[in-house]
Amino acid sequence: MASSNDSIRQTLIVALSLCVVCSIMVSGAAVILKPAQDANKILDRNKNILSAAGLFDPDVHTDEDVDELFAQFTPRIVDLREGRFLTDQELAELEIDLSSYDPRRAVNDPRYSRALPASEDVANIKRQLLYPMVYVVSSGDEIEQIVLPVNGYGLWGILYGFLALEGDANTVDGIGFYELKETPGLGAEVTNPDWRAEWPGKEIYDAQGDVALQVVRGSGSGEHRISGLAGATLTSRGVEDLIQFWMGDSGFGPFLENIRNG
Repeated sequence: MASSNDSIRQTLIVALSLCVVCSIMVSGAAVILKPAQDANKILDRNKNILSAAGLFDPDVHTDEDVDELFAQFTPRIVDLREGRFLTDQELAELEIDLSSYDPRRAVNDPRYSRALPASEDVANIKRQLLYPMVYVVSSGDEIEQIVLPVNGYGLWGILYGFLALEGDANTVDGIGFYELKETPGLGAEVTNPDWRAEWPGKEIYDAQGDVALQVVRGSGSGEHRISGLAGATLTSRGVEDLIQFWMGDSGFGPFLENIRNG
């Protein structure tokens, strides 16, 4: 009987020891690999921004080119309610550090975001970040290109992407989605280069300043029309809805209008 008890005790000791050792190894690996993971996350973000801006071609460029290409962009924080860039003093008061600011995390912080009423939530995102990070290419005081973060609900989940505009804050330079849950071969075609090639040169606003860009069934001919995705009506509608929301009065609309007005 004593021998049996000793055997059980020894088994438990070995099992617990193994758990402790494995926990230490996993924790150590996580700590050691975190800098590399953070670097890869930044690399992936920058590649997506460059891709949306039409500056990164995977057939031509490599990961080693990303830093050099991205150096032309300046990250800025926009106050959506004021429709303008935040000053350095305002960033300090809000405790926003550009080097560590994570918009995906900040959207859950009441200091930096708001819950959207259903009547306003065209893109079905529930919460809106009030201080998004945008990426600007400038020549002196003149903006030559600006890349805006956009998101909205597709068929199965939120689409996350970037929309690049020319310095006129109206003409599209490109669009790219980097995170989605759409159906492969259908809604996931938002990442298809052929479909994305329709976007450059399209215009967001009409002569009255209203959001006019639409994702339509059939051909997307015309300055305000993008072809819908075959067999993916809800995803196409989700893309149009996120454009309507983020380019409208509740999103970047006032900010872009201020740019157009100088």
